[in-house]
Amino acid sequence: MSADPNKFGIFVTSPQHMRHVVGIAEAAKKAGKQPMVFFTYKSIHLTKDSRFKGLAEMCGKDNIAICADSYTCEGYDSVADVPAGLSDQQMRTQAFHGAILDECGKYIVL
Repeated sequence: MSADPNKFGIFVTSPQHMRHVVGIAEAAKKAGKQPMVFFTYKSIHLTKDSRFKGLAEMCGKDNIAICADSYTCEGYDSVADVPAGLSDQQMRTQAFHGAILDECGKYIVL
């Protein structure tokens, strides 16, 4: 699959940038791009931020996911404690990150 210029990838590793994640996703939508977001490493703590559910709804279920292994490693239960706005199918592996790299015409790391 080749990169789609209408998709914008956001790879999030830091637990400090929720305002930026949301702002960049909103700007992408406003520009007519579909944001695809993947949370991994310590950023999975951002799933407990009150803005996370709105971000998940804005992106849509096929375009946002969190690393299930990172979630578990940080002490959360990836089966019983799925973040608000996500389904258990959105608890993914790093393969989703690979899909973002492959599918998105532009990509940013936070």
